[in-house]
Amino acid sequence: MRNFIHDNGLTLGFGTAFLVVLAAQAIAGHAEFNQQLAVDGLQQIGFGSYVTSSDFAVDVTENWQSEYLQFFLYVFGTVWLLQRGSPESKELHKAGPESDREQRVGEHAGPDSPSWARKQDWRQAVFSRSLGVVMAALFLLSWLAQSIAGVAAYDEQRLRQLQAPISWGEYLISADFWSRSLQNWQSELLAVASMAILSVYLRQRGSPESKPVGAAHMSTGVEG
Repeated sequence: MRNFIHDNGLTLGFGTAFLVVLAAQAIAGHAEFNQQLAVDGLQQIGFGSYVTSSDFAVDVTENWQSEYLQFFLYVFGTVWLLQRGSPESKELHKAGPESDREQRVGEHAGPDSPSWARKQDWRQAVFSRSLGVVMAALFLLSWLAQSIAGVAAYDEQRLRQLQAPISWGEYLISADFWSRSLQNWQSELLAVASMAILSVYLRQRGSPESKPVGAAHMSTGVEG
């Protein structure tokens, strides 16, 4: 068990932190939601009803989709886009998907390479892009979930204001849906751009997201 925790500390640590923060969000969101119901003169709801409501679901999924969008764009973008001096970038001469020898696929695969990396057919093509494809799929699924939960929450709000509900298709082109999406997208893109340029000149000793402390500012693709 000790070895398992040591070998999977990054996933376990952030996974546990995710659950703690999600629970804290639920508690704070429940209090805020009931406060708004009280202002509107409506009956308050229990914690269980809130965490299974569309209001809680849309708040959670709108953040998930923006995070997966960030990783999807970053995984694909860094194939071609470079940043001199950043450990977040490949070396400047390696733009593009690189050669089979560099990627150790097909006849260049080693005995410990994943089995699909050794294939020379569609399986290698799928596996070699699997990370980006899965990130894209998670983004689209969470964005879909956001739209479904969002229209339900939006219609509940309209009904409380004695307005007619709208359809899912109408919600997809509404200001509420795009405001929720774009306010998250811009922050994620700013964070990626900031990390790419700040890591050129700043260091964090021992972190793989940083260059070694003594590395030159213009050293590219070097991790600490």
